[in-house]
Amino acid sequence: MTTPVFDKETWLDISVNVVPLAIIAFFVALFAFASPWAVAGLPSVVGFALLVVPFLGLAVLTYYAAALIESAEE
Repeated sequence: MTTPVFDKETWLDISVNVVPLAIIAFFVALFAFASPWAVAGLPSVVGFALLVVPFLGLAVLTYYAAALIESAEE
């Protein structure tokens, strides 16, 4: 049986970052599949970048924080 990447306490500690990640992912999917306006050129690229770049930054930060929490517990 495989061991989980992070234990339950670490998931609870990083849940404050997982919730905003889920919200940002929801809006990316919403704007990609049900956009109320036409997707056209630079404004659309900037709009998606304003969602995707913080999502990626927060995801990396969350993983790094979880790894530090795991190493501090040992």
